[in-house]
Amino acid sequence: MGASRACRAARYPSAVATLSRKDVKHVAHLARLGLTAGELARLESQLNHILDQYTVLAQLDTEHIPPTAQTIEVDNILRDDEVRPGLTAEDVIAIAPASRGPYIVVPPILPGSEEG
Repeated sequence: MGASRACRAARYPSAVATLSRKDVKHVAHLARLGLTAGELARLESQLNHILDQYTVLAQLDTEHIPPTAQTIEVDNILRDDEVRPGLTAEDVIAIAPASRGPYIVVPPILPGSEEG
């Protein structure tokens, strides 16, 4: 058994413990989820199913599969940044709903901050 195979065996146990109702209830409490008894039962079943699937996946030989950061190809759909001329301060003041001198006037947001 090579070093990488031993490392993989140590990281990916072939048998994963199942979650009890008490475990699921504790995690739900930590996540501040108020779950009914039926929801706890369904969640317990679903989480244990996920752990069972993990066990199946852990048994696969991945010795010759290179590590990847993405499982699917990701294409950038955004355009390249281009430097273009923007609005001048005067243009912005001209289109503002309200202005006073070189400033844009906005409604107050804190109580007692209205101007007299």
